[in-house]
Amino acid sequence: MGSILSRINKPADLHGLSLAELEQLALEVREEIGRVVAANGGHLASNLGTVELTIALHRCLDLTKDALVWDVGHQAYTHKLLTGRRERFNTLRKQGGLSGFPNRDESPYDLFTTGHAGTAISSAVGLVCADALRGRQRRVVAVIGDGSLTNGVALEALNHAGALGKNLLVVLNDNSMSISKTVGGISQYLDRFRSAPLYNRAKVEIRRFVRRLPGIGGAAETALGHLKEGIKVAVGSETLFDQIGFRMFGPVDGHRLADLIEMLEAVRDLPGPILLHVMTQKGRGHAEAVSNPSQFHSAGPTHPAACLLEPEAGPAAAAPSYTSVFSQTLCRLALERPDIVAITAAMEDGTGLADFARQFTGRFFDVGICEEHAVALAGGVAAAGCKPVVAIYSTFLQRAYDQVFHDLCLQRAAGVLCMDRAGLVGADGPTHHGLYDIAFLRHLPGIILAAPRDGAELERMLAMAVADNRLWAIRFPRSSVPLCEWLDEPHLEVGQGEVLREGSEAALVAYGAMVAPAWQAAALLAKDGIEVTVVNARFAKPVDATLLSSVAARVPVLFTLEEHSVLGGFGSAVLESLAVHGAVPCRVEMVGVPDRFIEHGSREALLDALGISARGLAARVREAVHACPLRRPGAARVREFVGKPGLVGT
Repeated sequence: MGSILSRINKPADLHGLSLAELEQLALEVREEIGRVVAANGGHLASNLGTVELTIALHRCLDLTKDALVWDVGHQAYTHKLLTGRRERFNTLRKQGGLSGFPNRDESPYDLFTTGHAGTAISSAVGLVCADALRGRQRRVVAVIGDGSLTNGVALEALNHAGALGKNLLVVLNDNSMSISKTVGGISQYLDRFRSAPLYNRAKVEIRRFVRRLPGIGGAAETALGHLKEGIKVAVGSETLFDQIGFRMFGPVDGHRLADLIEMLEAVRDLPGPILLHVMTQKGRGHAEAVSNPSQFHSAGPTHPAACLLEPEAGPAAAAPSYTSVFSQTLCRLALERPDIVAITAAMEDGTGLADFARQFTGRFFDVGICEEHAVALAGGVAAAGCKPVVAIYSTFLQRAYDQVFHDLCLQRAAGVLCMDRAGLVGADGPTHHGLYDIAFLRHLPGIILAAPRDGAELERMLAMAVADNRLWAIRFPRSSVPLCEWLDEPHLEVGQGEVLREGSEAALVAYGAMVAPAWQAAALLAKDGIEVTVVNARFAKPVDATLLSSVAARVPVLFTLEEHSVLGGFGSAVLESLAVHGAVPCRVEMVGVPDRFIEHGSREALLDALGISARGLAARVREAVHACPLRRPGAARVREFVGKPGLVGT
């Protein structure tokens, strides 16, 4: 731990440091972030890019009363180090440790628990409005990246803030990136300023020169105009931000602490809405992160010396991820069908569409962090006769719920929503877990909800969805595909499940990612003489009513399994189906994620903690079977093993 950083326990500790000490602090912060991310994984490039900006903000604000709001929050590691969490920083993104994002349960300096883009300005405007009502005097600052600025919520908030005219400082952290390269008209607009000289730097140098002139320095400075007025970027007569009610200052070099501090001191108390444009470099100080910021946006644990990503250990390393299976399959289908169009919202790499983008340039659209537009765009693409495939994380599809309803379902649009990161995502925590998509999609008329048991079934489902004339939503987890030894059944029909194993003492009816743990749990139970039926449901809408009724009639207890909230999810669909088709003939237990926000930690550890790993499922079944007076012992019949369908290409 560096000598300066070790003395920082709260933001006020920065106020007495010299410029040289602040610059040394920046070096030590970068070293500490690099060390911990190498061990734990995390958002490296974005955090290395905001070190000086964060130090300057903490130096110029009084955070015992002023409000600092981070957009997304994936760049707030320096903020954590400077706000009393330095000694726990080693626990970053570990189960029970510090969150990788701002978290209001961690620190009074984190005003919001954040993780989605575009919300900071809205939250800050809300603070400003409430402060005015309560007569509270404080500075309110929102820090937002240029990628997030393309988000509709951010633009709506800017529009409102400009019309209100209340005091608000928006710091635009411009690194020309979101996760991938920032796209769209806003980015092109900012290019005008990015290519311009740093006018405020020139202004500072002029000030320093004029002040040294004997006798006339003060008068000359007055003639040049008050320092707090700064100098607008002379690229156009009026900026977009001016037109909606903001005064824009910058750009200023986001890695020159002296300039940042002077500029923040100049604009922090100006009246009305102010936008300060700060230019930063994603990955600053780390050569590989600078050259490949997308790869190091959210990196896994790395070797501390080489800083190169290590492959996962164990058998899982031999299996492809669901994302890679989706990527390969979509590219293959696109070769056969020229009407396929792929759409994403700033997730070209994360959703596996990078290969599609390279091979089918004119049929790929990255709309930036604009999930609502991405889905509505798909509706237009479908109406014109093409087949849209929207690849988006489950947690971010929540933002486009109305568009799914209004622009896809209501229009009877044919297309595919591919929801990556469905279920527990691990160290990114509650803002990123995809635990609600079944519930918010299942009740919409005309939509088909599907989830594959493995890679081979994902291939078949995607091909079937693209060929169908309806709207599909396919969910799959952030993990490698399982390599379970079950029969590969090439035939697939909408609303049809399959029985993988038969037993009379209980039934495990599993959806998607839960099929493999159910299969493994059945093997564990068989060692104890407990034989259970395992069902791969495949569809949450429509469910296989005939199969469900048949299975429920043959066992005393039936478990529905899903990596999703139990409220309104797959288990609810099963109960509804059984109720509609007559009395529920057995006890039904819905197993999934409880009605609370789930903390961060590895996916495997979270599954185990929630009792939905193979071991946890086996324990649940043992308890239920031994407590049930209606045990129906009988030999299990396991379908013949003929291959490993989890391997792509087999």
